[in-house]
Amino acid sequence: MEITKTDIQALDQYVDGTVCSSTQAPEDRAGAQLLAPHHPAVVLEARCAEDVSRAVAFAADHGMQVAVQATGHGRTRALDGGLLIDTGCMREVRVDAATRRAWVPAGATWQDVIEQAAPHGLAPLSGSLPTVGAVAYTLGGGVGLLARRYGYSADHVTRFEAVTADGKIRQVSPEDEPDLFWALRGGGGNLAVVTGMEIDLMPVAELYGGSLMFDLAKSPEVLTAWTMWTRSVPEAMTSAVVVIPFPDLPMIPADVRGRQVVQLQVSFAGPEEQGRRLVEPLLRAGSQLRNTLRTLPYMQSGAVSDEPDRPAAYRGKSVLVDDLDPRALTALAHRAGTTPGGCTVGVRHLGGALARTPNVPNAVGHRSAQYSVGVLSLLHDGDPSGVSQVQDELLAPFALHRLGLSLNFTFGPLEPDQVRTAFTPADADRLGEITARYDPRGVLYANHPILAPAPPNDSDADLI
Repeated sequence: MEITKTDIQALDQYVDGTVCSSTQAPEDRAGAQLLAPHHPAVVLEARCAEDVSRAVAFAADHGMQVAVQATGHGRTRALDGGLLIDTGCMREVRVDAATRRAWVPAGATWQDVIEQAAPHGLAPLSGSLPTVGAVAYTLGGGVGLLARRYGYSADHVTRFEAVTADGKIRQVSPEDEPDLFWALRGGGGNLAVVTGMEIDLMPVAELYGGSLMFDLAKSPEVLTAWTMWTRSVPEAMTSAVVVIPFPDLPMIPADVRGRQVVQLQVSFAGPEEQGRRLVEPLLRAGSQLRNTLRTLPYMQSGAVSDEPDRPAAYRGKSVLVDDLDPRALTALAHRAGTTPGGCTVGVRHLGGALARTPNVPNAVGHRSAQYSVGVLSLLHDGDPSGVSQVQDELLAPFALHRLGLSLNFTFGPLEPDQVRTAFTPADADRLGEITARYDPRGVLYANHPILAPAPPNDSDADLI
């Protein structure tokens, strides 16, 4: 159905937010991901759940699909036509220090939550980059700086406010809409438009962390040292390794310019003295280019990884494995550095609390995974052709221990059977059934949609 100016004006009368036709250049709404920006017919800058409810109902009545964007870090495919709900105005975080909980609206970043929680000596289970949208991150599970001690971000959601494809605002909790509550915590974003979530906060005011940097060419043994080190550290220690190919350009700091750099990222939720003892084996792993380890107030937690916070065009893929061969990791790092434009390798140590099912189970997949192994390609010319194949080839040596994909760290379109590998077959079927129940017409447009299981084939049944 074609959307007219009159239709847009009618929607505008019923919402508090701003409604406009898509006259703005798509790249102006790209967010953090410059690749494949949305091309909507209508945009709503929502201000409340009622805005979202009316917009979804409007889209359903007009045969339109609905995409949602906060910061745009995880966008993998573009909406062509339809309605885009921009939640960037919904950012007012509320903290209840007595219950150690926070209400997090759809557009809030983790930095918004951190700033409200820190004065109370509390911290959310936020990720390595504080400017990522908190809700979208959590819907995909969420592996953060305190993950091995406290688990997935999704494990600590106590309730959602969400708008389903029929435009209804629902309060989603273990008592109300329990299937949807199970699915939203780790199942992705194609089940409902989450307008807010209540989360637990942790009694963490500071952490011991930062990074150690090494030149891979001079200290190739660092990756083996880190892998072996992870097998004995306590749950309070969460760490990752990133191998970054820095270009030989004048604006790059001299100590890393033109090098393939191994960055060991450390986040210890415990006393500094104990943290220092724990990282001593890493200090002996090679000649360091940088050492930023120190006690950090959680307000400065972004300094652990010190990731660049600027828009870029990128594609990435990440797999979950139940074991990690350090030789395969070292080989991956060397091969990644030879790909056109260079490819960044990222490995996260999992296990600990991540392996334990929360009191109220959720859809997070493959809790037995001990590591996630990912590759990320910056597309300087904006052309993603061939990148997926290169990334598959880079990750192929990990097939023996591979459990499935990690959707939160997979930036690119996937086939339905690939999406299903992020979950057990039974959980993937359950997610598909819940999606079909709440969104039978496919109104909601998601990065990695979970499809309903195929009905049994009658001819197959005859053979049983």
